[in-house]
Amino acid sequence: MTALTSTQQQQVLAKIEADYQVAELALAKSFPRPKVEFTLRGKAAGMAHLQLNKLRFNPVLLTENFDTFIEHVIPHEISHLLCFRLFGKVKPHGREWQHIMYNVFKQAPKTTHQLDISSVQGKQFDYQCECGVVTLSIRRHNKVIRGEMQYRCRRCGHTLQAVTNHQAMISAAKID
Repeated sequence: MTALTSTQQQQVLAKIEADYQVAELALAKSFPRPKVEFTLRGKAAGMAHLQLNKLRFNPVLLTENFDTFIEHVIPHEISHLLCFRLFGKVKPHGREWQHIMYNVFKQAPKTTHQLDISSVQGKQFDYQCECGVVTLSIRRHNKVIRGEMQYRCRRCGHTLQAVTNHQAMISAAKID
């Protein structure tokens, strides 16, 4: 994993400023600049904290996908803040947000990223259902272990059951 450099941070800040200038020109309105942090963890690329007027970015994903962040993630997150300033609390990826993405930043309003998250993805646990093996995150796995939650397969609807090492070896043997 490569660390986020100060040059990259400065490029992100410059892109945020440039995008705000584009928005101000397009919307004929000025906007306060957000606080920016590079502290987001997990699988999310970026996050907008509306009431705090703050943007947080995942430094690992940013480093690994710098051009995508500059081109897509930054305008996506800025659009959330602009939408909140213009319309108040609305659906996160609703019509208002889509309008800003399309008309201000000239981008298709995609709600999720397609970045490779293997370097930030936590430990996964295999669970079995009627139609095959499903993986759960460590957070969901721990909820199952503590008896706080049961999960169902999205395809067949059956309750997921933890796969033991013995079951995994049997399944692997059947595949070979």
